[in-house]
Amino acid sequence: MTRVLAIANQKGGVGKTTTAISVATNIALAGWRTLLIDADPQGNATTGFGINPRTLESSTYNVLVQQLPISAARVPTEVDGLDLLPSNLDLAGAEVELVPMFSRELRLRSAISLVANEYDYVLIDCPPSLGMVTVNSLAAAREVLIPVQCEYYALEGLGQLLSNVDLIRQNLNPDLEVTSIVLVMYDARTRLAEQVVSEVRSHFGDMVRTTVVPRSVRLSEAPSYGQPIELYDPASRGAVAYREVTKEILDQQAPGMSMPERSP
Repeated sequence: MTRVLAIANQKGGVGKTTTAISVATNIALAGWRTLLIDADPQGNATTGFGINPRTLESSTYNVLVQQLPISAARVPTEVDGLDLLPSNLDLAGAEVELVPMFSRELRLRSAISLVANEYDYVLIDCPPSLGMVTVNSLAAAREVLIPVQCEYYALEGLGQLLSNVDLIRQNLNPDLEVTSIVLVMYDARTRLAEQVVSEVRSHFGDMVRTTVVPRSVRLSEAPSYGQPIELYDPASRGAVAYREVTKEILDQQAPGMSMPERSP
């Protein structure tokens, strides 16, 4: 069975897209067929792979609003085994255009179902809001991965996000579970970062991945070169940390489902 994970956080600037790109890249490098869906109108996951959103002929917008098959909009990346469904600012219009449409919350789920047999993992990089696109993403996923910034307002909005996940579970997707919280942007020089790590672990226990991702200049640089950190600087601290995070996710048994079988 294909594992479908939504990477979500209602706060912006918390390393959500970096986490989505790195985890997707590492899953593909481990030999699993992987699709990363850029569901953010800012298109940062798209530019993170060196793709210019302005030149796209089709994108996540066309899949959601016009029901274009993912197979007609996806593009390969330079990572073997990793495809990308790219995004651009057109997707911002989907928030309004989807409202009167039939089964508007389930369009992404339907689109993924048509290509699910081609992938072992599908990751969705959600926008930092709870609009119709995020609802589609959570309705399509089986698991939620939440990156949490190791800074003062780390838990701000997290409770609301968990409440929204509960609402999606009750009304649209009873199988949805928060399975991973990843602590990112950790600065070992500050007491505050360690306090945040301790607080998140005490609140959420086993949901929190063991590996903490450090704040890293190389992680910040990689998108400007259109490469994931795993290609840009695989020996950097950030790349090493994300490899370990991905191993934890790959080793994790999702509730109520079997693990995918690796492709030959």
